[in-house]
Amino acid sequence: MSDRTMPAADTPTPGLSGTAGAPHIDAGDAGYSKDLKSRHINMIAIGGAIGTGLFLGAGGRLAGAGPSLAVAYAVCGVFAFFVVRALGELVLYRPSSGAFVSYAREFMGEKGAYTAGWLYFLNWSTTAVADITAAATYAHFWAMFSDIPQWILAMIALAVVLTANLISVKYFGEMEFWFAIIKVAALVIFMLVGIYLVVTQHEVGGHTPGLATITDSGGIFPMGMLPMLMVVQGVVFAYASVELCGVAAGETESPEKIMPKAINSIMWRVGLFYVGSVVLLALLLPYTSYSADQSPFVTVFDKLGVPGAAGVMNLVVLTAALSSLNSGLYSTGRILRSMAMSGSAPKFTGLMNKGQVPYGGILLTAGFGVLGVALNAFVPDDAFEIVLNLASIGILGTWAMIMLCSLLFWNRSKEGAVERPSYKLPWAPYTQIATLVFLATVVVLMWWGGGVGRTTVNCLPLIAAALVGGWFMVRKRVLALAAGRAED
Repeated sequence: MSDRTMPAADTPTPGLSGTAGAPHIDAGDAGYSKDLKSRHINMIAIGGAIGTGLFLGAGGRLAGAGPSLAVAYAVCGVFAFFVVRALGELVLYRPSSGAFVSYAREFMGEKGAYTAGWLYFLNWSTTAVADITAAATYAHFWAMFSDIPQWILAMIALAVVLTANLISVKYFGEMEFWFAIIKVAALVIFMLVGIYLVVTQHEVGGHTPGLATITDSGGIFPMGMLPMLMVVQGVVFAYASVELCGVAAGETESPEKIMPKAINSIMWRVGLFYVGSVVLLALLLPYTSYSADQSPFVTVFDKLGVPGAAGVMNLVVLTAALSSLNSGLYSTGRILRSMAMSGSAPKFTGLMNKGQVPYGGILLTAGFGVLGVALNAFVPDDAFEIVLNLASIGILGTWAMIMLCSLLFWNRSKEGAVERPSYKLPWAPYTQIATLVFLATVVVLMWWGGGVGRTTVNCLPLIAAALVGGWFMVRKRVLALAAGRAED
C-alpha cells in the first residue's frame, strides 16, 4: 500500500512533524511485515560491525600500516559508535524503514532526503561490487575454482544472494542471524587459538608469537604515523554496515526495547573483535607476512599448518562477504522505496512483491552489482580498491547526513518542537560536531594519500553535479507529491 492509496487519516503531513500531536509518518513504511525478532536485530547489529572490511581488507591494511592499524580501528570505531548511537536516538523517536532518509525529510526537507538516499545508494551499490569481488577472491583459494575467471564467480555470488533476498524479510533475518553466528564463532575461535599461541609461544610460520614480533619489526608504527592515517578511509569502510540495524528497526515489533541493547553492545564488539583481532594478528606474525589478496585470518591458519583450517576460515570469510552483500541489497531496497514514495527515486523501486519485499529497489542495486562483474572482468586486480574508495565516499556522506539530522533534531528539541527519547546521544551537540569534523578529515586524508583515493576525492564535483542534475529531474514530481500530502 503506497501513500497514494492510504486514507488521509493515516498520512500526516510530512515536514510538519515538529508540532506536538502531529508526528511525521513516512509513507514508505506502509506494507512491511514486522517479522524481525530481537535475536535478528541483535545479530544484524553484530553482522553490521563485522564484515568484509575486517575479514579481507585488514590484510592489505596491516601490510601497509603495521600494528598501528589497531589504533585506527579503535579511533574510527568510536566515531562509528557515535553515528549508530545518534541513529538509535532517532529510531527511538520514530522507527522507520526509511531510516535516515525519512529523518532527513523531516528535518532537512525533500532535498536533504534526496541527497541522503542517493549517497546511501552510492555506498551500497559500490559495496555490493566490493563484496562480490571479495567473494570471488575467496573462492580462488580452493583449487577447484582457481581456473574459473573472477568475473564468473562474482556473477554467481550476486545471483545466489539476490535470489535469497527477494523471498521475505523473515528469510533475510534468519540468513543474517546464522551468517552473524558463523562470523562471531569464527572470530572467537581465532582469538582463542591466537591467545593460546601467544601464551605458549608456539611457532607460526617460523616466527615465535609475542611482543617481539611487533618490536622486532619496527614497533607499533613501523613506517611512522602517516601510513596509519592513510588507511583510515579503508577502516571507515570496515564499519560501513553499523547503521543497518536502524533500517531494520522499521520491520520489528517493540524497537524501543530491542534497539538500545543492540546499539550499546556495538562498542564492546568493536573493541573485542576489531581491535582485539588486529592486535592478535600483529602478535602472531610480522605485518609484512600479510597481503591484500588474502584474508589475514587465512594467512595465519595457512602458516600454522593445521590441515583444513585455512579452508574452513576461508569459507567463513566467504560467508562474511555474502552476508554483507545480502545486507546491502536489503537496506537499499528499503531506502529506495521510501524515496520512491516521495518521488525522488524511480517509481519501480517502490514496488513490493507478495513477500512484502521491495523488489524494485533490490533489483536496481543488483543491477549496479552487474557493473561490478564487468569491473572484475577488465581490472580484477584493482576492482576491490577502486570500489572501496567510492564506497567510502558514500559511507562518509551517509554518516554526515545522519549526524546532521541528529544535530537538527537536538536543535528542534531545544526549541520545544520535539521531545528527545530517554535513549540519547551523549554529549550532544559536541558529539555531532566532532564526528562531522572527523568525517571531513577523512576526506582530506583520502586526497592527501594520492593514488586511487585522490582520484576518488577529485570525483566529488562530478558526484555533486550528478546529484544536482538528478534533483532538477525529479523535483517537480517530488514537490507535487509533497503538496498532495499536505492537502490531505
